[in-house]
Amino acid sequence: MIAVTARHTPPPIRKPWYREPWPWLLMSGPAIVVVAGIATAVIAYRGADGLVADDYYKQGLGVNRQIARDEAARTLGLAGELRLEPGKVVVSLRSAKALPARLSLRFAHHARASEDRIVHLALRPDGQYEAPLADLGPTRWTAIVETAEWRVSATVNPGSTRTAALSPGVN
Repeated sequence: MIAVTARHTPPPIRKPWYREPWPWLLMSGPAIVVVAGIATAVIAYRGADGLVADDYYKQGLGVNRQIARDEAARTLGLAGELRLEPGKVVVSLRSAKALPARLSLRFAHHARASEDRIVHLALRPDGQYEAPLADLGPTRWTAIVETAEWRVSATVNPGSTRTAALSPGVN
């Protein structure tokens, strides 16, 4: 007869759940999505694009006034040059009519209205206009020299050139 001896085999040692790869693999998908969502929200909040204009309707109504200002500049034969110098901007204008002692110069950012800058130009004894100006950085700007009656403009790229020709209208 064959003797059967009962052997008692101990149960397999089970690892705790956190030492198994499957729970981590299953939790990694949702965890990655949560982290990506938070990163996207932070990027969207910090880099939010401002509206180029808040009042589109009013600006639409003012288009005819802007066109009239451009035509007035053409009629006066307004033209000139804008120079960016360290710490200041210098504007020289030619006109068929006498020019005012103070002008407004607006640097309009091409993508973000919140970056726009306005400086007030004062007439120097040599007939040029000057105003202090902080560094614009390397990006492209539209420089608009204007009064209530007319405006001239130029596209300025401080990263490549420091001068620009001013002409009627917005370029």
